[in-house]
Amino acid sequence: MNWFEITVRTETPAVDVLCAMLTDYGVRGFSVTDKESFREFLEDKDGKWDYIEDDLMGLADCDTSVTFYLPQDAQGTEQLAGIRALLEQLRAGENAAFFGTLALSCGNVREEDWANEWKQYFKPLPVGKRLLIQPSWETAPPQDERIVLEIDPASSFGTGQHDTTRLCLTLIEDVLHEGDRVLDVGCGSGILSIGAMLLGAGEAAAVDIAENSVRTAAENAAKNGIPVEKYTVCCGNICTDAPLCEKLGRGYDLVCANIVADVLIAMAGLFGKFLRPGGHLIVSGIISERTQEVLSALVQVGFRQQSIQESNGWAAILLTDGR
Repeated sequence: MNWFEITVRTETPAVDVLCAMLTDYGVRGFSVTDKESFREFLEDKDGKWDYIEDDLMGLADCDTSVTFYLPQDAQGTEQLAGIRALLEQLRAGENAAFFGTLALSCGNVREEDWANEWKQYFKPLPVGKRLLIQPSWETAPPQDERIVLEIDPASSFGTGQHDTTRLCLTLIEDVLHEGDRVLDVGCGSGILSIGAMLLGAGEAAAVDIAENSVRTAAENAAKNGIPVEKYTVCCGNICTDAPLCEKLGRGYDLVCANIVADVLIAMAGLFGKFLRPGGHLIVSGIISERTQEVLSALVQVGFRQQSIQESNGWAAILLTDGR
């Protein structure tokens, strides 16, 4: 298997925090280059060495960075899309200076070429019993028994290739009823809410903290012939924006959130405010090791576990509102 080598520039105090965040995106190991640590090494008066190679001396002037590897396939490319969205959010956040530039480089692929480079990994893909996910630049042979969901994620997460997306879409198909109202939290490309509409939902709302994701979701909804009056897209943070929550409204039959474990835990107390009593909640973006942690947080605020689905180290949880 080939691998993408990804390097993210940051600042020394942020290294541990950044690595913890990347772990939630499925990154399993890191190589850290830290100029401050090397300077401390050089200034160690008790150090016992006679000679340091010139190449090592250059580390004193290097940029602090975190390097990791992702498989050079559809799954790895989808993970990278999520990480790029994370870095975009951190750059725009209140603690942007703490994290530094967060400039990302990907092996020998130039940033300006990435918009087209990753498309080679995405092909039409059947999901569940009824959907066929089709990238907008690909053409699949007609399949009368499947509904085509055309998607162009741009730089947003959500092509259908990642296990968490497929798990969510399969669960949506299992629990959705004709005419249901659906809320897609952290919508990315909009694939979950658009999929729900194509499967029979009556209306859907999609919300994301990234403006690019909101714009992409609206464009993808139009590609799939979803009427504007039945599909609402909003940009903002439901954890802090009360007017946004008011605009989204209440009484949804199904809420989906394919994000990461820490964000799901932070939002645990909010999901019930959007759902009708007895409504369904689907959460994913969870590495398997943190499944019980997320589940515990949701059970504590009144949700009942219905099922846990896992695939390749990722988990999705189906719950009902127990109020």
